[in-house]
Amino acid sequence: MEAATFWDDQEKARETIDEVNGHKAWVDGWSSIDQTITDVEELCQLAVEEDDEETLTEVDAELLVSERKLSDLELRHMLGEREDRLNAILSIHPGAGGTEAQDWAQLLMRMYVRWAERHDLKAEVLDLQPGETAGLKSATIEVTGDYAFGYLKAEIGVHRLVRISPFDSNKRRHTSFASVFVYPEAAGDIEVEIKPEDVRIDTYRAGGAGGQHVNKTDSAVRMTHLPTGITVQCQNERSQHKNKNSAMKILKARLYQHYKEQEEEKRAALESGKKKIEWGSQIRNYVFQPHQMVKDVRTGVETSDVQGVMDGDIDEFITAFLHEYNS
Repeated sequence: MEAATFWDDQEKARETIDEVNGHKAWVDGWSSIDQTITDVEELCQLAVEEDDEETLTEVDAELLVSERKLSDLELRHMLGEREDRLNAILSIHPGAGGTEAQDWAQLLMRMYVRWAERHDLKAEVLDLQPGETAGLKSATIEVTGDYAFGYLKAEIGVHRLVRISPFDSNKRRHTSFASVFVYPEAAGDIEVEIKPEDVRIDTYRAGGAGGQHVNKTDSAVRMTHLPTGITVQCQNERSQHKNKNSAMKILKARLYQHYKEQEEEKRAALESGKKKIEWGSQIRNYVFQPHQMVKDVRTGVETSDVQGVMDGDIDEFITAFLHEYNS
């Protein structure tokens, strides 16, 4: 890195820096845990010699914290691909079923926002198309923070819900589907060239809630990348300028993923996980009634803590998938 010719090939230089930073994070993390364990061992010996039960309780707590940090470090070590450390663009679309499916899509959006909060990640809604009665027709969320894409790629696929519908006056059991897909957000040092002449921009009046200003001006934006046919839209903000910025951010993420999939068969295999939103294609089942259970079809991991899962506690599913993905 100190060589005079290091920056002659900027793309290779950035890849080298990314690799070094990844190794540095691993070494620093392990060094911190190792030092904590050494300190705890000394504290434990002192507590035993003095028969100090209060300090022994403190030692147990410190060991539990170190164990969690070690598990997290091990998990991050598996996230070795360049994209894994990037922010994520997460999109949710309901399957067939009208209001019932749209409500399920909204529940999933809340689950991911709560998951992000649990991990001190920032979740910002870039675009939201509300349902006519309840729920949403589509949602796009930006999740910002270390390894956001690496973790959330475990959620790509179809999610199936079984419950007594709150929208059915006869209280019948319904099955609903929603699809989730995640793209790595193109980082500032990753060039995604978008020529102005390659993009068609359409503006239109936003629909749904948002006040008179939203509904009476052409603030919503739709961008179509003509060479690839990729289309994105954004109507969440009242300002057309802000919607254009958000749409461009989504388009860059989509294009980055598109180009990476052309280069790497592994990325193409990831895209193939985006199946039809219907029975038999789901990656995870969520059962609210008659019993409570969430089970991941790919790994077999299941839990009866449905409320916890819907409140963002999905780490067990993500960890199991990443172990399998990297095995």
